[in-house]
Amino acid sequence: MPDSAKTSTIGLLAALSIGVGGMIGAGIFSVLGVVAHVSGSALPLSFAISGFVAGLAAYGYVALGKTFPTIGGSVTFLVRGYGEGILSGAFSLFQYFSFIITIALYATGFAVYASTFIHLPLKVWAVSVVLVFTTINFLGSRIMGRAETVIVMIKLAILAIFIVAAFTALSSKGVSRLSPADWPGPLGIITGAGLLFVGYEGFGLITNAAANMAKPKRTLPRAIYGSVAIVIVIYLLVSVGVVTNVPLGILKGLGDSALAVAAKPSLGQVGFRLIAVAALLSTASAVNATLFGSTNIAYQIAKNGQLPPAFDRRLWGRDVEGLFITSGLVLVFVLLFPLSAVASMGSAGFLLVYAAVGVGHFRIRNQTGAKAPLIVASAAACMILFAILLYNMISKAPSSAIALGITLIVSFLVEVAYRKRSGRTFKGILAQTVPGADGGDK
Repeated sequence: MPDSAKTSTIGLLAALSIGVGGMIGAGIFSVLGVVAHVSGSALPLSFAISGFVAGLAAYGYVALGKTFPTIGGSVTFLVRGYGEGILSGAFSLFQYFSFIITIALYATGFAVYASTFIHLPLKVWAVSVVLVFTTINFLGSRIMGRAETVIVMIKLAILAIFIVAAFTALSSKGVSRLSPADWPGPLGIITGAGLLFVGYEGFGLITNAAANMAKPKRTLPRAIYGSVAIVIVIYLLVSVGVVTNVPLGILKGLGDSALAVAAKPSLGQVGFRLIAVAALLSTASAVNATLFGSTNIAYQIAKNGQLPPAFDRRLWGRDVEGLFITSGLVLVFVLLFPLSAVASMGSAGFLLVYAAVGVGHFRIRNQTGAKAPLIVASAAACMILFAILLYNMISKAPSSAIALGITLIVSFLVEVAYRKRSGRTFKGILAQTVPGADGGDK
């Protein structure tokens, strides 16, 4: 949470939980069937490629987060890289809007699985999960971290049960489904990797908690690298388990239920229910972690002068009004907008933001001490995945491409219009963090 919550520090386990919770969310449960349409039985390879790109991006985020440990995360990184101008402001807003849409998608995913247990309208479930985790985040970063840790541990245990059962039930016929002879061309595999990036982007949320860490220079790298590594391994094992347990023709038509159906051959109906529970926990923890990170982003943007003062104004003696505004915007999307048409916006939007952060990082690489080739590789990899995913969106789901373009344009227009109307300018983010500041980490 914002500055007033600094007394509640986040340790390594909670930071790992934020990253893992932000990554293993709705993606692994909702997009497997969609990705199977484009990458086929090469689904594990698409996960590996997307994970590799996430690892490259993580390198830059570690270097930037250690040098500039603030709650602003990538907002701070953008301003550091591009200066206090329109470009950094617009990309910051674009990222904030992307987080809002992502939270709404996670809440909708939660509603779908919750309704299989208790039949209530989807909107009721979606609104409820947002309100519950708004309350948890309001109670403070320590409560948020503990809640996230518990949720992550439970869902990882369930996924571990699935992985063990799936590999125990392996047959020669199942293994044969992984044969490269049945893989699509490179375009399909890389498109799948682009679609899957939404399942990895959550590691960036850890940098938003840097200001709440007792020793960010030590905790931040371990949390980011550790969470990315954990998630890559889990995704690879899960994707292999799914492909080997479900024939490709069936897998392509399963949609949201792909992982749950894949548990049936080895675990029966109990396995289906277990995965449904894991899906509930995953989507819930993703709402929790992403709400925490996006609220900090909104707070930092407001402190910079790019959002109305309400986002950084105190309420009941605490900097939480931005949390309530963010939650309110999420509820607007949940209640009023059909989100299925913009599902791929999550991956595309974050790929573009991560590429922008990489380019900005290259401009200030002397301050962070990061290696230029790795920074360039990170930005280039993100842009390649973005370009291929955008091509797929234009050809297969033009409404998603249009929505992405509108969101980006609106971000620039809002940035320009708000500055002109309000007269607000940056308050000097470059003075808010000191390169090498470590929050007591010696």
